[in-house]
Amino acid sequence: MRNILVINSSAAGDDAASRVLVRSVVEALKREAPGATVVERDVGRDPIPHLMGDALDGIRRDEPQTRGGWRTRELSDALIAELKAADVIVIGAPMYNFGVPTTLRAWFDHVLRAGVTFAYSEAGPRGLLEGKRTIVVESRGGEYSSGPARAFDFQEPYLRHLLGFMGIDDVTFVRAEKLGFGPEARAAAIAEAHAAIEAAVARMRAVPDSVAA
Repeated sequence: MRNILVINSSAAGDDAASRVLVRSVVEALKREAPGATVVERDVGRDPIPHLMGDALDGIRRDEPQTRGGWRTRELSDALIAELKAADVIVIGAPMYNFGVPTTLRAWFDHVLRAGVTFAYSEAGPRGLLEGKRTIVVESRGGEYSSGPARAFDFQEPYLRHLLGFMGIDDVTFVRAEKLGFGPEARAAAIAEAHAAIEAAVARMRAVPDSVAA
C-alpha cells in the first residue's frame, strides 16, 4: 500500500457524499500505511477534456499525426503513469442520471489504451494492470443495489467492466444509497458506508500487497 491514487468526479462541493466518503477511505488507508504516497486527481473540479476531433488521434494511433493528438497523448501518458504507479486506487463515483459523471468517463477514455493498459490476442482482450486493489465509492439518491430500480443501474456494472478490462478485478464497491430519501435516510446511508469502508480496509490489511499482486 505504498502508492494511493485518488480519483474524485463529483461536480459538487466538499460536503458531497462521495467526497466525504472518499476522504474517509484515504484516512483509513493512511492509518494502515502512514508513509504512503497519495496522488489526487480531481476530475470533477479540473475536468479532463472529452475526446473530440483530432484528440482521438492521440488514443487510437501508435503515433499521433496531429497537434491535438499529441496533446491528448501527453495527458493520456500522465494519467496512465499515475494509474500504473498505484497499489491502491480510490474512485469517488456519484450516480448522475443512472450512470457515472462524464468527467469520470473522460478519465477512462484517456487511460484505456490498446497495447498499454489492455491488449488484444487470439484469446480475446487481456488487461495489463493486474495486481491492483480498488475501492469505488458510489453515492446514489435512490436504491439501485436491489429492488425494481436495480435494472437501471448503469453505474456499477459499467465501472466493474472498465476496471476489469484493464485487469483491475480486485474491486470493492462501497455504496451510499437512498441519499435523496430525507435527512434520516441520508445519515443512515453515510454511517453504513463508513462502516463498509472500515471493513474494506481491514480486508486489505489481511492480504499483503505481495499476495494481492
